[in-house]
Amino acid sequence: MSILRKTGKAMEALDAIDIARIQFGLNIGFHILFPTITIALGWMLVWFRVQYARSGEAEWLATYKLWTKVFALSFAMGVVSGIVMSFQFGTNWPGYMNSVGNIAGPLLAYEVLTAFFLEASFLGVMLFGMNRVPGWIHLTATVLVAVGTTISAFWILALNSWMQTPAGHIMADGQLIAGDWWAVIFNPSFPYRFTHMLLASGLTAAFLVAGLSAWRLLKVSEDTAARRTLRTGILVAAVLAPLQILAGDLHGLNTLNHQPAKIAAMEALWKTERGAALVLFAIPNPQSRSNDYAVQIPKGASLILKHEMDAELKGIDFFAPDTPPVAPVFFAFRIMVGMGILMWLLAWFGAWRLRKESTPRWVLWIFASATFSGWIATLAGWLVTEIGRQPWLVTGVLRTTDAAGSVSEAQLGASLTGYLITYGIMLIAYIVVLTHLAGAGTDKQTTPGVLP
Repeated sequence: MSILRKTGKAMEALDAIDIARIQFGLNIGFHILFPTITIALGWMLVWFRVQYARSGEAEWLATYKLWTKVFALSFAMGVVSGIVMSFQFGTNWPGYMNSVGNIAGPLLAYEVLTAFFLEASFLGVMLFGMNRVPGWIHLTATVLVAVGTTISAFWILALNSWMQTPAGHIMADGQLIAGDWWAVIFNPSFPYRFTHMLLASGLTAAFLVAGLSAWRLLKVSEDTAARRTLRTGILVAAVLAPLQILAGDLHGLNTLNHQPAKIAAMEALWKTERGAALVLFAIPNPQSRSNDYAVQIPKGASLILKHEMDAELKGIDFFAPDTPPVAPVFFAFRIMVGMGILMWLLAWFGAWRLRKESTPRWVLWIFASATFSGWIATLAGWLVTEIGRQPWLVTGVLRTTDAAGSVSEAQLGASLTGYLITYGIMLIAYIVVLTHLAGAGTDKQTTPGVLP
């Protein structure tokens, strides 16, 4: 009860729009955890299934069965949280669909028609059809599920990118409609955002597979299947990590061109200046519009962002008053980058260490501890993307305040408390089930063609 009373007092200090933002942020933040796994894990399942079809080895069949369970559980969690999130468009943000529904509605519908139905239909074949359909059909079903996850990401990222860098729309009779669907979908930031997300999913799934495999090997060091999946996860991460850093750099340059205010917040650059320093760490101070305790590299930001040491970068002062809050964007960006670099180093260290016949327990503990590291990087990146867009819901088109509904602070606070408790329990249960599945390992004695 004391926790609820404290939560209630905290809610009193926030207005309805703030609470609605927090609630929607909690919902979409919780939801994004699971597609981030399933997008890439679907393709890893294809690899496991192909290896079984090619070799006929029981270890590959058992591996496929185990990770299909993980995929199915993650997919179900994503569906449930996604349904809740969609309802909040009507309750918390009715102005969103009223203003841009002619664009957002079709894009969401395309995702359902071309991706969700594909995933849901063939997931059933993948889970229950191995002993009921020919092997090639079952393999095809696995491929189609993986294709469905990628198509789903395509449409969702198309909509989110359009909200960041809108293009191809026109006003007709007071309504915002698509004048050019090609321009709407392939808006200026979409190729970079889509690539960045696919690579983020690949790294998240790779570390999940490696981490849970390491957890299994800590219990049973001679588990051949777990050793194979540990190697698979580490090698995938070792390839994708440097690609993600390159993609992130290109995405940052694109953001500088189309959302320079977000870059100013990411770099805590308060004033427009030439030869701007790269701030490694600081405590942004919005009152003094400066950075306290700053550790920085002179002219580093100008060099990285414009490849010229004396290039001019626009600061927060140039975009005022339409500027995002600096501190959360600044810190989230550094968490994302720091975690990305750590994952890169871990993956390359793991790939080097795999050349040896044995893997020490301390190495297994490192990778087991990094199982959900991809989640941290993904959530931090999402905070940069979404908070950095403020005060706009659709940049230059619709302000967040103009889309808010009429739900009271008390109602939003009560529902937010309920979401916090429910999602906390669900997340703990999900992690417990995953670690239990991984700890139990694969059952190599099961009958080929049967998914228990």
